[in-house]
Amino acid sequence: MVQAQKTAAKLLDNVQQVIIGKGEVVELAVIALISKGHLLIEDAPGVGKTMLARSLARSLDCTFRRIQFTPDMLPGDITGVSVYNQKIQDFEFRPGPIMAQMVLTDEINRATPKVQSALLECMEEGRITVDGVTHQIPSPFHVLATQNPIEYEGTFPLPETQLDRFLMRIHLGYPSHSDEIAVVEQQQHTHPIENIAPVATGADLLTLQTVVKDVYVDDLVKQYIVSLVAATRDHPTIYLGASPRGSLALFRTTQARALVHGRDYVLPDDVKALAEAVLAHRLIVRLTDVSQDRTGRAGITELLETIPVPGTVLKE
Repeated sequence: MVQAQKTAAKLLDNVQQVIIGKGEVVELAVIALISKGHLLIEDAPGVGKTMLARSLARSLDCTFRRIQFTPDMLPGDITGVSVYNQKIQDFEFRPGPIMAQMVLTDEINRATPKVQSALLECMEEGRITVDGVTHQIPSPFHVLATQNPIEYEGTFPLPETQLDRFLMRIHLGYPSHSDEIAVVEQQQHTHPIENIAPVATGADLLTLQTVVKDVYVDDLVKQYIVSLVAATRDHPTIYLGASPRGSLALFRTTQARALVHGRDYVLPDDVKALAEAVLAHRLIVRLTDVSQDRTGRAGITELLETIPVPGTVLKE
């Protein structure tokens, strides 16, 4: 457990050499990695979405591929195709860029839903099927997807089934005044991502993903997680709440956050810190008011204030 915590700390420190002033967001990205889940980074262009994904990938000594999504892409551009080889007089599989351990899918919502759905089997089962033949994707396998808000032209909203495959959705936001000055100064001569080196291997990551499962979660905390997720299904502003997959995701990520913070047990504060990133994108909000929050964050915030934490009594 101690060695796993040291590895997680190295990953955090390495990524923060590139992403300035966003410690909480970097922590969420590392938590998703440790939890063996895929990460969706959503924000406006230019705030560092791709840099966060690239720096996280470069911190691990794993195979890495980048896929730039465009409206004219085909599913075969991701998964690969079978090509007839005249030398052997038979078809052979030419693997696509998805056949890597770390995959950056840049601007994923610029591709059509047909292409986006090609990722479903890959993300959920770690394998692809081409012409009836199944191919296993190397392990560990982690998808880091970036997308611009759907209000921007030329984008396609991700299907709900695919959104649910992402363990977390995070937002970088604009840097503070002082942090932006630091970013400008840092990149005066060269980009800091060119100076970072891997601090962990694929085997180290697999060990992390195994050890994190031993982090203790009390029964009261489990009840708190399930109560919070179940409450999303009855909230008046939420049309469709989170499924049991949301409970499992929140459970797994709280274990990872405890490990990152040097603990071998989960606290209710871990649940509160992760609820929005893990659950908000799994909700479908009722659009009864044009000014209503469409992301589900407001509903999660309200539930965190009303669902009692184990061992406490809410004030009336």
